[in-house]
Amino acid sequence: MSGAASEPSEEQTGLLSTGVPGLDDVLGGGLTPNRLYLIEGTPGAGKTTIAIQVLRDGVAHGESVLYVTLSETEAELAGVARSHGWDIRGIHVREMLPSLDTLAPDEQYTMFHPSEVELSETTLRILADVDEIKPTRVVFDSLSELRLLAGSSLRYRRQILALKQFFTGRQCTVLLLDDLTATEQDLQVQSIAHAVIRLEQLNPGYGTSRRRLIVPKYRGKEYRGGYHDYKIVRGGLQVYPRLIAAEHVDPQPQTKLPSDLPELDALLGGGIEKGTSTLLVGAPGTGKSSMAVQFAVAAARRGEHAALFIFDESINTLRTRTESMGIGLGQCIDSGQIQVRQVDPAELSFVDAIRTAVTVQNASVIVIDSLNGYLNAMPDERFLTVQLHELLTYLGQQGVATLLIGAHHGVIGTQMQMPVDASYLADAVVLLRYYEHAGEVLQAISVLKKRGGVHERTIRSFSLTSSGICVGPPLRQFRGILTGVPVPLGGERSDS
Repeated sequence: MSGAASEPSEEQTGLLSTGVPGLDDVLGGGLTPNRLYLIEGTPGAGKTTIAIQVLRDGVAHGESVLYVTLSETEAELAGVARSHGWDIRGIHVREMLPSLDTLAPDEQYTMFHPSEVELSETTLRILADVDEIKPTRVVFDSLSELRLLAGSSLRYRRQILALKQFFTGRQCTVLLLDDLTATEQDLQVQSIAHAVIRLEQLNPGYGTSRRRLIVPKYRGKEYRGGYHDYKIVRGGLQVYPRLIAAEHVDPQPQTKLPSDLPELDALLGGGIEKGTSTLLVGAPGTGKSSMAVQFAVAAARRGEHAALFIFDESINTLRTRTESMGIGLGQCIDSGQIQVRQVDPAELSFVDAIRTAVTVQNASVIVIDSLNGYLNAMPDERFLTVQLHELLTYLGQQGVATLLIGAHHGVIGTQMQMPVDASYLADAVVLLRYYEHAGEVLQAISVLKKRGGVHERTIRSFSLTSSGICVGPPLRQFRGILTGVPVPLGGERSDS
Protein backbone atom coordinates (compact mmCIF):
# COMPACT_ATOMS: atom_id res chain seq x y z
CA MET A 1 0.00 0.00 0.00
CA SER A 2 1.83 3.04 -1.25
CA GLY A 3 0.84 6.54 -0.22
CA ALA A 4 1.82 9.62 1.75
CA ALA A 5 3.10 9.20 5.28
CA SER A 6 1.16 11.24 7.83
CA GLU A 7 1.58 12.17 11.47
CA PRO A 8 2.10 9.19 13.84
CA SER A 9 -1.21 7.61 14.79
CA GLU A 10 -2.11 5.18 17.56
CA GLU A 11 -1.28 2.40 15.13
CA GLN A 12 2.22 3.80 14.61
CA THR A 13 3.15 4.26 18.27
CA GLY A 14 4.23 0.61 18.52
CA LEU A 15 6.52 0.79 15.50
CA LEU A 16 10.24 0.13 15.77
CA SER A 17 12.62 2.89 14.75
CA THR A 18 15.34 2.06 12.25
CA GLY A 19 17.69 4.57 13.83
CA VAL A 20 17.50 6.60 10.60
CA PRO A 21 14.90 9.41 10.97
CA GLY A 22 14.53 9.95 7.24
CA LEU A 23 13.95 6.24 6.64
CA ASP A 24 11.37 6.09 9.43
CA ASP A 25 9.57 8.91 7.65
CA VAL A 26 9.63 6.98 4.35
CA LEU A 27 8.30 3.87 6.13
CA GLY A 28 5.40 5.77 7.65
CA GLY A 29 6.84 5.72 11.16
CA GLY A 30 9.16 2.71 11.23
CA LEU A 31 9.07 -1.08 11.20
CA THR A 32 6.12 -3.18 12.32
CA PRO A 33 7.53 -5.35 15.16
CA ASN A 34 7.99 -9.11 14.87
CA ARG A 35 8.07 -9.25 11.09
CA LEU A 36 10.63 -10.33 8.50
CA TYR A 37 12.15 -7.62 6.29
CA LEU A 38 14.38 -7.69 3.22
CA ILE A 39 17.05 -5.04 2.60
CA GLU A 40 18.62 -5.50 -0.81
CA GLY A 41 21.28 -3.66 -2.73
CA THR A 42 24.59 -4.11 -4.51
CA PRO A 43 27.84 -4.21 -2.49
CA GLY A 44 28.63 -0.77 -1.10
CA ALA A 45 25.04 0.46 -1.10
CA GLY A 46 24.94 0.71 2.72
CA LYS A 47 23.11 -2.46 3.81
CA THR A 48 25.52 -3.28 6.64
CA THR A 49 25.47 0.33 7.84
CA ILE A 50 21.70 0.50 8.03
CA ALA A 51 21.54 -2.93 9.70
CA ILE A 52 23.93 -1.77 12.44
CA GLN A 53 21.85 1.38 12.90
CA VAL A 54 18.71 -0.73 13.41
CA LEU A 55 20.47 -2.89 16.00
CA ARG A 56 22.04 0.10 17.77
CA ASP A 57 18.57 1.60 18.13
CA GLY A 58 17.47 -1.64 19.75
CA VAL A 59 20.42 -1.54 22.16
CA ALA A 60 19.54 2.06 23.03
CA HIS A 61 16.07 0.83 24.05
CA GLY A 62 17.50 -1.94 26.23
CA GLU A 63 16.82 -4.76 23.78
CA SER A 64 18.90 -7.87 23.10
CA VAL A 65 20.03 -7.86 19.45
CA LEU A 66 21.93 -10.32 17.25
CA TYR A 67 23.99 -9.88 14.09
CA VAL A 68 24.52 -13.16 12.20
CA THR A 69 27.26 -12.75 9.61
CA LEU A 70 27.82 -15.38 6.95
CA SER A 71 30.39 -13.44 4.95
CA GLU A 72 32.15 -10.80 7.08
CA THR A 73 34.18 -11.28 10.23
CA GLU A 74 33.39 -9.59 13.53
CA ALA A 75 36.56 -7.54 13.12
CA GLU A 76 35.33 -6.23 9.77
CA LEU A 77 31.98 -5.27 11.29
CA ALA A 78 33.77 -3.50 14.12
CA GLY A 79 35.79 -1.62 11.50
CA VAL A 80 32.61 -0.43 9.79
CA ALA A 81 31.27 0.72 13.16
CA ARG A 82 34.49 2.61 14.01
CA SER A 83 34.35 4.44 10.69
CA HIS A 84 31.05 5.92 11.89
CA GLY A 85 32.20 6.52 15.47
CA TRP A 86 30.04 3.71 16.85
CA ASP A 87 30.57 1.14 19.57
CA ILE A 88 28.95 -2.25 18.84
CA ARG A 89 29.81 -3.95 22.10
CA GLY A 90 26.11 -4.11 22.94
CA ILE A 91 25.42 -6.12 19.76
CA HIS A 92 25.82 -9.91 19.84
CA VAL A 93 27.79 -10.89 16.73
CA ARG A 94 27.88 -14.50 15.52
CA GLU A 95 30.25 -15.49 12.75
CA MET A 96 29.00 -18.38 10.62
CA LEU A 97 32.09 -18.51 8.41
CA PRO A 98 33.62 -21.83 7.26
CA SER A 99 36.38 -22.95 9.61
CA LEU A 100 39.90 -23.80 8.47
CA ASP A 101 39.18 -27.46 9.22
CA THR A 102 36.75 -27.62 6.32
CA LEU A 103 39.67 -27.17 3.93
CA ALA A 104 41.32 -30.42 5.09
CA PRO A 105 40.95 -33.44 2.72
CA ASP A 106 39.33 -35.53 5.45
CA GLU A 107 36.55 -32.99 5.78
CA GLN A 108 35.49 -33.10 2.12
CA TYR A 109 32.03 -34.66 1.62
CA THR A 110 31.71 -37.80 -0.46
CA MET A 111 28.36 -39.46 0.25
CA PHE A 112 26.37 -36.21 0.71
CA HIS A 113 26.18 -33.01 -1.27
CA PRO A 114 27.82 -30.14 0.68
CA SER A 115 24.52 -28.23 0.76
CA GLU A 116 22.82 -31.05 2.66
CA VAL A 117 25.39 -30.92 5.46
CA GLU A 118 26.55 -27.31 5.61
CA LEU A 119 23.08 -25.76 5.44
CA SER A 120 21.80 -27.95 8.26
CA GLU A 121 24.83 -27.19 10.43
CA THR A 122 24.55 -23.45 9.80
CA THR A 123 20.84 -23.41 10.53
CA LEU A 124 21.23 -25.37 13.77
CA ARG A 125 23.97 -23.03 15.00
CA ILE A 126 21.84 -19.98 14.23
CA LEU A 127 18.77 -21.37 15.97
CA ALA A 128 20.79 -22.38 19.00
CA ASP A 129 22.14 -18.82 19.33
CA VAL A 130 18.65 -17.37 19.06
CA ASP A 131 17.34 -19.67 21.81
CA GLU A 132 20.29 -18.69 24.02
CA ILE A 133 20.36 -14.91 23.44
CA LYS A 134 16.59 -14.42 22.91
CA PRO A 135 17.03 -11.31 20.72
CA THR A 136 14.24 -8.96 19.72
CA ARG A 137 16.10 -7.84 16.56
CA VAL A 138 18.15 -10.11 14.30
CA VAL A 139 20.15 -9.35 11.15
CA PHE A 140 21.25 -12.03 8.64
CA ASP A 141 24.13 -10.93 6.41
CA SER A 142 23.86 -12.08 3.73
CA LEU A 143 21.29 -14.17 1.87
CA SER A 144 23.69 -14.90 -0.97
CA GLU A 145 25.58 -17.29 1.33
CA LEU A 146 22.38 -19.10 2.33
CA ARG A 147 21.38 -19.25 -1.33
CA LEU A 148 24.66 -20.94 -2.24
CA LEU A 149 24.41 -23.36 0.69
CA ALA A 150 20.87 -24.33 -0.28
CA GLY A 151 21.97 -25.45 -3.73
CA SER A 152 18.51 -25.20 -5.34
CA SER A 153 15.86 -22.47 -5.47
CA LEU A 154 13.24 -24.77 -3.95
CA ARG A 155 15.44 -25.71 -1.00
CA TYR A 156 16.42 -22.03 -0.56
CA ARG A 157 12.78 -20.86 -0.45
CA ARG A 158 11.89 -23.58 2.05
CA GLN A 159 14.84 -22.51 4.21
CA ILE A 160 13.66 -18.87 4.26
CA LEU A 161 10.11 -19.97 5.04
CA ALA A 162 11.44 -22.15 7.86
CA LEU A 163 13.37 -19.20 9.30
CA LYS A 164 10.29 -17.00 9.10
CA GLN A 165 8.20 -19.66 10.84
CA PHE A 166 10.85 -20.15 13.52
CA PHE A 167 10.88 -16.45 14.43
CA THR A 168 7.10 -16.01 14.23
CA GLY A 169 6.44 -17.05 17.82
CA ARG A 170 9.57 -15.53 19.30
CA GLN A 171 8.65 -11.81 19.27
CA CYS A 172 11.58 -11.01 17.02
CA THR A 173 12.08 -8.56 14.13
CA VAL A 174 14.30 -10.05 11.42
CA LEU A 175 16.28 -8.20 8.74
CA LEU A 176 17.63 -10.20 5.80
CA LEU A 177 20.40 -8.51 3.79
CA ASP A 178 20.83 -9.46 0.15
CA ASP A 179 23.77 -8.16 -1.91
CA LEU A 180 22.18 -9.28 -5.22
CA THR A 181 25.37 -11.04 -6.30
CA ALA A 182 23.60 -14.29 -7.19
CA THR A 183 20.65 -12.75 -8.97
CA GLU A 184 19.60 -9.25 -9.86
CA GLN A 185 16.26 -9.40 -8.07
CA ASP A 186 15.10 -12.21 -5.80
CA LEU A 187 11.32 -12.23 -6.12
CA GLN A 188 11.07 -15.38 -3.98
CA VAL A 189 12.26 -13.64 -0.83
CA GLN A 190 10.37 -10.47 -1.73
CA SER A 191 7.14 -12.46 -1.72
CA ILE A 192 7.92 -13.85 1.73
CA ALA A 193 9.13 -10.62 3.35
CA HIS A 194 6.72 -8.27 5.12
CA ALA A 195 8.45 -5.26 3.52
CA VAL A 196 11.29 -4.70 1.07
CA ILE A 197 13.80 -1.82 1.09
CA ARG A 198 15.99 -1.55 -1.99
CA LEU A 199 19.17 0.53 -1.98
CA GLU A 200 20.55 1.66 -5.33
CA GLN A 201 23.75 3.33 -6.51
CA LEU A 202 23.93 5.49 -9.62
CA ASN A 203 27.32 6.12 -11.18
CA PRO A 204 27.25 9.04 -13.63
CA GLY A 205 29.89 9.48 -16.30
CA TYR A 206 31.48 12.23 -14.22
CA GLY A 207 31.26 13.05 -10.54
CA THR A 208 30.54 11.16 -7.37
CA SER A 209 28.09 8.27 -7.00
CA ARG A 210 24.51 9.05 -6.14
CA ARG A 211 22.36 6.86 -3.95
CA ARG A 212 18.62 6.40 -3.72
CA LEU A 213 16.23 3.96 -2.06
CA ILE A 214 12.73 2.73 -2.73
CA VAL A 215 10.22 0.65 -0.77
CA PRO A 216 8.59 -1.64 -3.37
CA LYS A 217 6.39 -3.33 -0.77
CA TYR A 218 5.13 -2.87 2.79
CA ARG A 219 2.15 -5.02 3.75
CA GLY A 220 -0.78 -3.26 5.40
CA LYS A 221 1.09 0.03 5.81
CA GLU A 222 0.99 3.47 4.26
CA TYR A 223 4.43 4.66 3.23
CA ARG A 224 6.08 7.07 0.84
CA GLY A 225 6.32 5.50 -2.59
CA GLY A 226 8.87 6.39 -5.22
CA TYR A 227 12.59 7.06 -4.93
CA HIS A 228 14.23 8.92 -2.06
CA ASP A 229 17.81 10.19 -2.07
CA TYR A 230 20.25 9.17 0.64
CA LYS A 231 23.94 9.38 1.36
CA ILE A 232 26.37 7.62 3.66
CA VAL A 233 28.32 9.95 5.94
CA ARG A 234 30.19 9.51 9.19
CA GLY A 235 27.39 8.66 11.58
CA GLY A 236 25.40 6.47 9.19
CA LEU A 237 22.78 6.91 6.50
CA GLN A 238 21.05 10.22 5.90
CA VAL A 239 17.79 9.75 4.01
CA TYR A 240 16.01 12.66 2.31
CA PRO A 241 12.33 11.78 1.81
CA ARG A 242 10.83 12.94 -1.46
CA LEU A 243 8.91 16.18 -1.09
CA ILE A 244 5.14 15.75 -1.45
CA ALA A 245 3.48 19.17 -1.63
CA ALA A 246 0.00 17.77 -0.92
CA GLU A 247 1.09 17.01 2.66
CA HIS A 248 1.82 20.65 3.41
CA VAL A 249 -1.35 22.49 2.38
CA ASP A 250 -1.48 25.68 4.45
CA PRO A 251 -3.08 28.57 2.51
CA GLN A 252 -1.42 31.92 3.16
CA PRO A 253 -2.51 35.45 2.18
CA GLN A 254 -0.65 36.76 -0.87
CA THR A 255 0.72 40.00 0.52
CA LYS A 256 3.10 42.17 -1.50
CA LEU A 257 6.86 42.02 -1.03
CA PRO A 258 8.36 45.23 -2.43
CA SER A 259 11.98 45.53 -3.53
CA ASP A 260 12.36 49.03 -2.03
CA LEU A 261 13.10 50.29 -5.56
CA PRO A 262 10.04 52.37 -6.59
CA GLU A 263 10.56 51.99 -10.35
CA LEU A 264 11.02 48.21 -10.13
CA ASP A 265 8.01 47.84 -7.85
CA ALA A 266 5.93 49.94 -10.26
CA LEU A 267 6.96 47.66 -13.12
CA LEU A 268 5.86 44.63 -11.07
CA GLY A 269 2.58 46.17 -9.96
CA GLY A 270 3.75 46.79 -6.40
CA GLY A 271 6.31 43.99 -6.01
CA ILE A 272 6.18 40.22 -5.87
CA GLU A 273 3.61 38.33 -3.80
CA LYS A 274 4.14 35.86 -0.99
CA GLY A 275 3.20 32.37 -2.07
CA THR A 276 4.22 32.96 -5.68
CA SER A 277 7.27 32.15 -7.80
CA THR A 278 9.08 34.63 -10.03
CA LEU A 279 11.42 33.62 -12.83
CA LEU A 280 14.18 36.11 -13.64
CA VAL A 281 15.48 35.16 -17.05
CA GLY A 282 18.13 36.66 -19.29
CA ALA A 283 21.64 36.40 -20.65
CA PRO A 284 24.61 36.06 -18.26
CA GLY A 285 25.50 39.36 -16.60
CA THR A 286 22.18 41.11 -17.13
CA GLY A 287 21.58 41.52 -13.38
CA LYS A 288 19.29 38.60 -12.51
CA SER A 289 21.15 37.58 -9.33
CA SER A 290 21.52 41.19 -8.19
CA MET A 291 17.78 41.76 -8.54
CA ALA A 292 17.00 38.58 -6.57
CA VAL A 293 19.39 39.67 -3.81
CA GLN A 294 17.69 43.09 -3.76
CA PHE A 295 14.34 41.44 -2.89
CA ALA A 296 16.01 39.27 -0.22
CA VAL A 297 17.77 42.26 1.39
CA ALA A 298 14.55 44.30 1.31
CA ALA A 299 12.76 41.48 3.15
CA ALA A 300 15.58 41.24 5.71
CA ARG A 301 15.39 44.96 6.40
CA ARG A 302 11.69 44.51 7.21
CA GLY A 303 12.64 41.91 9.83
CA GLU A 304 11.93 38.84 7.71
CA HIS A 305 14.29 35.98 6.85
CA ALA A 306 15.55 34.93 3.44
CA ALA A 307 17.65 32.06 2.11
CA LEU A 308 19.81 32.02 -1.02
CA PHE A 309 20.87 28.75 -2.68
CA ILE A 310 23.58 29.43 -5.24
CA PHE A 311 25.06 26.91 -7.66
CA ASP A 312 27.27 28.92 -9.98
CA GLU A 313 28.80 31.76 -7.95
CA SER A 314 30.87 31.58 -4.78
CA ILE A 315 29.49 33.18 -1.63
CA ASN A 316 32.50 35.49 -1.36
CA THR A 317 32.11 36.71 -4.96
CA LEU A 318 28.38 37.32 -4.52
CA ARG A 319 28.94 39.18 -1.28
CA THR A 320 31.74 41.36 -2.70
CA ARG A 321 29.83 42.16 -5.88
CA THR A 322 26.64 43.19 -4.11
CA GLU A 323 28.57 45.22 -1.54
CA SER A 324 30.20 47.19 -4.39
CA MET A 325 26.70 48.08 -5.57
CA GLY A 326 25.58 49.19 -2.13
CA ILE A 327 22.93 46.47 -1.78
CA GLY A 328 24.19 45.46 1.68
CA LEU A 329 23.99 41.67 1.53
CA GLY A 330 26.95 41.19 3.86
CA GLN A 331 25.32 43.04 6.73
CA CYS A 332 22.19 40.90 6.44
CA ILE A 333 24.30 37.71 6.39
CA ASP A 334 26.18 38.82 9.50
CA SER A 335 22.95 39.59 11.33
CA GLY A 336 21.53 36.18 10.46
CA GLN A 337 18.56 37.58 8.52
CA ILE A 338 19.84 36.00 5.29
CA GLN A 339 21.40 32.56 4.94
CA VAL A 340 23.48 31.89 1.83
CA ARG A 341 24.34 28.32 0.92
CA GLN A 342 26.56 27.29 -1.95
CA VAL A 343 25.17 24.05 -3.37
CA ASP A 344 27.45 21.35 -4.72
CA PRO A 345 26.00 20.04 -8.02
CA ALA A 346 26.45 16.52 -6.65
CA GLU A 347 24.60 17.30 -3.42
CA LEU A 348 21.42 15.32 -2.87
CA SER A 349 20.03 17.25 0.14
CA PHE A 350 19.15 20.43 -1.77
CA VAL A 351 15.35 20.13 -1.49
CA ASP A 352 15.63 19.07 2.15
CA ALA A 353 17.78 22.15 2.84
CA ILE A 354 15.08 24.38 1.33
CA ARG A 355 12.45 22.72 3.47
CA THR A 356 14.61 23.31 6.56
CA ALA A 357 15.05 26.98 5.64
CA VAL A 358 11.28 27.37 5.50
CA THR A 359 10.26 25.30 8.54
CA VAL A 360 13.17 25.99 10.91
CA GLN A 361 14.52 29.39 9.84
CA ASN A 362 11.08 30.73 8.82
CA ALA A 363 12.37 32.12 5.52
CA SER A 364 9.82 34.20 3.60
CA VAL A 365 12.01 34.60 0.49
CA ILE A 366 13.87 31.76 -1.25
CA VAL A 367 16.31 32.38 -4.10
CA ILE A 368 17.49 29.54 -6.37
CA ASP A 369 20.43 30.68 -8.48
CA SER A 370 20.30 29.16 -10.98
CA LEU A 371 18.03 26.66 -12.74
CA ASN A 372 21.02 25.71 -14.88
CA GLY A 373 22.88 24.58 -11.76
CA TYR A 374 19.74 22.91 -10.42
CA LEU A 375 19.52 20.96 -13.66
CA ASN A 376 23.08 19.67 -13.19
CA ALA A 377 22.28 18.70 -9.59
CA MET A 378 19.39 16.47 -10.57
CA PRO A 379 20.23 12.74 -10.65
CA ASP A 380 17.89 12.39 -13.63
CA GLU A 381 17.38 15.62 -15.52
CA ARG A 382 14.27 14.27 -17.23
CA PHE A 383 12.34 14.80 -14.02
CA LEU A 384 13.57 18.32 -13.28
CA THR A 385 10.26 19.99 -14.18
CA VAL A 386 8.28 17.47 -12.12
CA GLN A 387 10.41 18.02 -9.03
CA LEU A 388 10.47 21.77 -9.60
CA HIS A 389 6.67 21.83 -9.83
CA GLU A 390 6.41 19.93 -6.55
CA LEU A 391 8.91 22.27 -4.88
CA LEU A 392 7.22 25.47 -6.09
CA THR A 393 3.81 24.15 -5.04
CA TYR A 394 5.15 23.40 -1.55
CA LEU A 395 6.77 26.83 -1.21
CA GLY A 396 3.62 28.53 -2.46
CA GLN A 397 1.51 26.69 0.13
CA GLN A 398 3.91 27.87 2.83
CA GLY A 399 3.51 31.50 1.78
CA VAL A 400 7.10 31.81 0.53
CA ALA A 401 8.11 34.13 -2.30
CA THR A 402 10.43 32.15 -4.58
CA LEU A 403 12.85 33.75 -7.02
CA LEU A 404 14.28 31.50 -9.75
CA ILE A 405 17.24 32.53 -11.88
CA GLY A 406 17.35 31.23 -15.45
CA ALA A 407 20.30 31.94 -17.73
CA HIS A 408 19.78 32.08 -21.47
CA HIS A 409 22.19 30.48 -23.89
CA GLY A 410 23.59 33.33 -25.92
CA VAL A 411 23.88 37.07 -25.34
CA ILE A 412 22.03 39.03 -28.03
CA GLY A 413 19.55 37.86 -30.64
CA THR A 414 16.15 36.30 -31.13
CA GLN A 415 17.24 32.67 -30.61
CA MET A 416 17.82 32.93 -26.84
CA GLN A 417 16.97 29.66 -25.10
CA MET A 418 17.12 28.13 -21.63
CA PRO A 419 18.18 24.51 -21.03
CA VAL A 420 14.82 23.95 -19.33
CA ASP A 421 11.64 25.95 -19.85
CA ALA A 422 10.17 26.84 -16.46
CA SER A 423 8.20 29.88 -17.62
CA TYR A 424 4.88 28.01 -17.47
CA LEU A 425 5.58 26.92 -13.88
CA ALA A 426 6.41 30.39 -12.55
CA ASP A 427 3.69 32.84 -11.52
CA ALA A 428 5.69 35.76 -12.88
CA VAL A 429 8.37 36.05 -15.55
CA VAL A 430 10.79 38.99 -15.67
CA LEU A 431 12.92 39.30 -18.79
CA LEU A 432 16.28 41.07 -18.85
CA ARG A 433 17.92 41.63 -22.24
CA TYR A 434 20.95 43.25 -23.79
CA TYR A 435 20.46 45.51 -26.76
CA GLU A 436 22.85 47.47 -28.96
CA HIS A 437 22.58 51.20 -29.53
CA ALA A 438 25.03 53.85 -30.70
CA GLY A 439 28.06 51.62 -30.19
CA GLU A 440 27.08 50.57 -26.66
CA VAL A 441 25.57 47.43 -25.15
CA LEU A 442 22.70 48.51 -22.91
CA GLN A 443 20.16 46.59 -20.84
CA ALA A 444 16.38 46.47 -20.71
CA ILE A 445 13.82 44.91 -18.38
CA SER A 446 10.20 43.91 -18.85
CA VAL A 447 7.57 41.78 -17.12
CA LEU A 448 6.15 39.21 -19.51
CA LYS A 449 3.74 37.50 -17.12
CA LYS A 450 2.32 37.99 -13.64
CA ARG A 451 -0.51 35.91 -12.21
CA GLY A 452 -0.61 37.87 -8.97
CA GLY A 453 -2.17 40.98 -10.49
CA VAL A 454 -1.68 43.80 -12.95
CA HIS A 455 1.76 44.94 -14.05
CA GLU A 456 3.32 47.34 -16.50
CA ARG A 457 3.60 46.23 -20.10
CA THR A 458 6.43 48.60 -20.87
CA ILE A 459 10.07 47.83 -21.56
CA ARG A 460 12.23 49.94 -19.27
CA SER A 461 15.93 50.71 -19.28
CA PHE A 462 17.95 48.82 -16.68
CA SER A 463 21.49 49.20 -15.36
CA LEU A 464 23.74 48.16 -12.49
CA THR A 465 25.67 51.02 -10.91
CA SER A 466 27.84 51.64 -7.86
CA SER A 467 24.75 53.01 -6.11
CA GLY A 468 22.68 49.92 -6.85
CA ILE A 469 20.09 48.80 -9.37
CA CYS A 470 18.68 51.52 -11.59
CA VAL A 471 15.37 51.03 -13.41
CA GLY A 472 14.76 53.87 -15.84
CA PRO A 473 11.79 55.12 -17.84
CA PRO A 474 10.07 53.15 -20.61
CA LEU A 475 12.07 52.89 -23.84
CA ARG A 476 9.32 54.24 -26.05
CA GLN A 477 11.76 55.71 -28.58
CA PHE A 478 12.78 52.25 -29.85
CA ARG A 479 11.20 49.45 -31.79
CA GLY A 480 12.48 45.87 -31.64
CA ILE A 481 14.45 46.08 -28.38
CA LEU A 482 13.98 42.38 -27.67
CA THR A 483 15.71 41.50 -30.94
CA GLY A 484 18.91 43.01 -29.53
CA VAL A 485 19.27 45.55 -32.35
CA PRO A 486 16.40 48.06 -31.96
CA VAL A 487 15.41 50.69 -34.46
CA PRO A 488 15.07 54.28 -33.15
CA LEU A 489 11.68 55.87 -33.70
CA GLY A 490 13.04 59.36 -33.18
CA GLY A 491 14.42 61.34 -30.31
CA GLU A 492 17.66 60.76 -28.46
CA ARG A 493 18.71 57.57 -26.76
CA SER A 494 17.97 57.36 -23.05
CA ASP A 495 20.94 56.49 -20.85
CA SER A 496 18.94 56.39 -17.68
